Amino acid sequence: MTDTRSSAQAGVRWAEAGELAGLAAVETAADGVFAAVGITFPPGTTMIEETDDPSRVLVAGTPPVGFAMIGWVDGLVHLDQLAVHPDHGRRGVGGRLLEAVCDHAASAGADAVTLTTFRDVPWNGPWYARRGFGVLDPAEWGPELAALVAHERELGIELAPRVVMRRVLRS
Repeated sequence: MTDTRSSAQAGVRWAEAGELAGLAAVETAADGVFAAVGITFPPGTTMIEETDDPSRVLVAGTPPVGFAMIGWVDGLVHLDQLAVHPDHGRRGVGGRLLEAVCDHAASAGADAVTLTTFRDVPWNGPWYARRGFGVLDPAEWGPELAALVAHERELGIELAPRVVMRRVLRS
């Protein structure tokens, strides 16, 4: 990942290594909101617990109340996880994190940002669609993205219809 450490998004910054462990509580709390739509995630580690690299994580707040974890998939920036603690929800934190991800991706030379999400959960697919993401047909997936979707299915994450989405940053 290119080290573009600035962001025009107020209150969003790159995580510090010592903050990563505390982000698991943010992710767990955010995941708990899905129970309201009948989705309960299988037991196991949170996504944030699977990285020890703060250069993959943007955070909002001190201490962080939300984060976006990114990686590279098929030559594009991929949003692995976006989580905001429900106590801080509906205040624009997620939107600022998402815009910071897109700003970073553009400055790193990526043509687009991809993600996987629940198609019908209001704060997932429809939320991303309002922010410029469109559903990506499986025929347009690269090999790494196809492998990622297959891995999510193996983990049991596909508890409701899911989609791959992409926001084009430059044409």
